Parts: sequence; structure tokens; C-alpha cells
Amino acid sequence: MKKNKILWVDDEIELLRSHIFFLNEKGYEVETVTNGEDAVSEVKNKQFDLIFLDEMMAGIGGLETLSQIKEINPNIPVVMVTKSEEESLMHDAIGGKISDYLIKPVLPSQVLMVCKKLLESKKISGEYIAKDYLQDFSQISRQLMMDPDFDDWVDIYLKLVNYDMELDAHPEVGLKQSLTDQRKECNQEFCKYVEREYKSWIDSPGSDDAPVLSTQIVEKYVLPQLKNFDGPLFFFVIDCLRLDQWLVMEKHLAELFNISKDYYYSILPTATPYSRNSLFAGLFPSEIEKHYPDLWSSMADDENSMNKYEKDLLQHLLSRKKISLNNELKYVKIIDPEVGRSFEQNVLSHRKTHLMAVVVNFLDMIAHGRSDSDILKEIAPDEPAYRSLTNSWFQHSSLLNTFRAIATIPRAKIVLTTDHGSIRTLRGAKVLGDREASPNLRFKFGRNLKVDDKHAVFVKNPADFKLPKRGLTISYIISKEDYYFVYPTDYHKFLSHYKDSFQHGGISMEEMILPVVTMESRA
Repeated sequence: MKKNKILWVDDEIELLRSHIFFLNEKGYEVETVTNGEDAVSEVKNKQFDLIFLDEMMAGIGGLETLSQIKEINPNIPVVMVTKSEEESLMHDAIGGKISDYLIKPVLPSQVLMVCKKLLESKKISGEYIAKDYLQDFSQISRQLMMDPDFDDWVDIYLKLVNYDMELDAHPEVGLKQSLTDQRKECNQEFCKYVEREYKSWIDSPGSDDAPVLSTQIVEKYVLPQLKNFDGPLFFFVIDCLRLDQWLVMEKHLAELFNISKDYYYSILPTATPYSRNSLFAGLFPSEIEKHYPDLWSSMADDENSMNKYEKDLLQHLLSRKKISLNNELKYVKIIDPEVGRSFEQNVLSHRKTHLMAVVVNFLDMIAHGRSDSDILKEIAPDEPAYRSLTNSWFQHSSLLNTFRAIATIPRAKIVLTTDHGSIRTLRGAKVLGDREASPNLRFKFGRNLKVDDKHAVFVKNPADFKLPKRGLTISYIISKEDYYFVYPTDYHKFLSHYKDSFQHGGISMEEMILPVVTMESRA
């Protein structure tokens, strides 16, 4: 095994021989020089994994030496060793991109700790992650055998997502395939659970025997924030946001807001026209059709405009709940970068707006666009890359800048959630139906639909799932796990085209178990 190579630069190096001997015993190879000029020369000619650099030396000082070293190799970690505790010196050193600093006199144990942190932290943390996951692997397997309820499933999914993200940073531990296999097993059992329990949930929403569903989000999380108005409330719905994508985004917001999280279950199908309309209306799709037939029939006429009445549905919900706003309900749908930038520039004008609802469609466009774009598939070929793409977008987005602006508004609050998630579809399921059947890949409605019940839930009577009737002979099928529907015509062509794409509408943990987040400005 290759030893880590350390360069120690100090004009009193003889006084540090015990430290160097100690590091040699711990498996490190240490070379020494007594001035900055020699240090720069060594770095030009040799490869080092870490440098200890004295701040006060004859000739060129530590900060100048640091600058020259970074010009040669900007990635090498440097630890500044100094007698001074002046804050200005610390700022200068940190500004010069040191990795850490030590105050003289230093103990061998301090030096060893810094070495381990900078040279072995990834290896050590990987070992602990592997150990923790193997313990939790057994625990999750036991949970699956103990008939988990909806809260247990949230706990299981959270563990899987967190390990997914931790293993992204530690591919060397070799547990990705084990985690993938366990997630697949969990989704299989989750689909059985949802198929068994879903009808009872929607028959008694709000009971102790049912999770929070899409229809309850506004009433449970938004309306209580409106009652004691002391600052604007922004209600963000980010279309197609998975839990892992939220956790990526949350890292950029933790310093701006006080954040609390909860979780809810999307209704079925986990598709925008159903889950998002239900979220804004506080009603199941069949109830929207019943109470607001004009809105529903207008939406049904144009599949591409199934969500053009979200503001109306939210206003109706406020009226039913007898909620009076201090001023007009505001609503914006961000469907392209120009609209996003415009909202970012004007968001501070909503300081006195009682309720502002915002729908953000970008992640949904990425999910759909990846199916048809070779470039996006190349950029995001797998789950870790998909998370990385989310991070890159959010880090440079007008949405993050909008959140930064809201964070400056005293007492501003944000309730943020999504209508559904998405799953990476890997297995095709052959489906039969007439020409009028809907074209969706994870759910369909139409006449004479046929599919293997191992791959989908068959909803013969739409009323059982509180779905619109659409006609006397219309039924629904909703896909399970990571299956996607393919017609027999040109079967292999479409099987190949949609394999390994991110889709929604079906039953899976990724599509159904969703975050709902409350963020309070610290201003």
C-alpha cells in the first residue's frame, strides 16, 4: 500500500523530530525543509499529499510560500503552523486557501488528527458508512417482514435515500448494487402495501389509519400559516421533485432559513393533472369533477392545459374554508427561465402579499426532456448524476436567487412541496387497449385495457380510486415499481426508447413519498 507523502516546512525543524518520527511510525513518509525557497523547489519536482507550513520563517514567509505553492499545485492541502492567534492572520491564511491551521506548540496527536482528516477522512468515513449500512440493511429487511405502516415506509425510504447519497461520495466501498437490490425489493413490497391499503386511505383521509395525502397539504400546512399574518407566505410547488433532489437543494438553503420537514403521500396516479390539481383544490379528482364541472370539462378538453386552473382551485379551497386574505391571492407559474428571472426581480414587491402561490416546472421538464435528449442522458446517465444535475441547476438558478431574496424579508415564510416524484423506469410492460387510450407511460385510462397484474394495478371502477369516470366503459391501469407501459405495435422500438428514463404516474416510493417543507426567514 502506497504511503502518504508529507512535506514539513519549518526553520526549526530539528525541534520537531519527535513529531516526524511519530508520523513515520503511523505509516506516513515525511520529508523536511527549513525555508520557503526549498519548499517551492520540492513541490516543483516531487508529488506530496500534504504540506505542513510554518508561518514565520526567514526569507520568504509562510503566506508568500503558500501563494507560490498554490500556483504550482492548487489542489495540494496545506496546513499552516503558527505561533500567532491574531484573527487577521487567520483570515489571510484562510483566504490563501489553507486546508487547516495549528497553533504552536503542537502536539503529535494534533498533527496526526489533521493528517487523518485531510488524507484519510474519505476512507474512514466510507468504512463507517459501510458498517452503518450493513446494520441498517438487516434492520430494513426485518422491517419488511413486520408489515410496516405508512410511517414505517417513510422511515425505510429516508434511510435508502440517505445511503444513496452517502454512497454517491463513496463508490469505493462497493455497496451500490446491494443498495439498488434492496431498494428494488422495498419497492416491490411497497407496491403490495399501497395496492392493499390505498382505497381505505382515500375513503377516510385525515384518520389515524391514513397518511397525509395530496388533498390535505394546503389545509394542514398552508392555512395555519395564514391565520396569524405577520409576514408574506409563499407556497412553492416544485413539479416532479423527489426527496433526494430536495435534500440536494436544502444544503444551499440551510444558512438562509429555519427549516422543518414533514412527509406526505401523493394520490394516484402520481401525475400532474391528478396530484397537483388535488393538491391545490383539497379534493380528489372525482370531487373536482363533481363540484367544479365547468373547470374540469375545460381541462379535459385539452390534455396540455390540465393544470391551467390551479389558482381558481386554490381560491375555491380558501372560500370553502372561510379563509379571508388581507389582499388578493397571487399566483405565478414558472415555465421558462425568463419567467423565473422576472419573478426573481419582482419578488421583493410581495413583502405585503398575504399568500403567493408559485409553481416551478423545471425539474419536470428535465425528467421528460431526458427521455428524448441524448445530451441529457449523457449528462445524467444514472441516479447520482441526476442528483448532480439537479444540484447544478439549482445552484445557478433564478429559483435559488428568489429564495435568497425572500430570506431578506422579515418574518417571511415559505411552504414548499411537490405534486409527485419520479422513478427511473427499467422494465417494460406490454399493454393492450383501443386507440383512444391515453398515451401515458406509467398510467393509462381507456377501454379494454389489458396488462399483467404483476406489473400494474387495474382500476375497473374509477370511483374506487376517486378518479373521473370519463365514460361508462373507461378503466385505469397504474404501473408498479419501475415498469412502464409499451403497446405491441413497434414494441421493441418504444421499449428501447423509454427504458432508463425518469417517469411518473405510477406506484413507487420515489413517486409517492414526498417532502413538505416549512422555511422561516431569519431576517
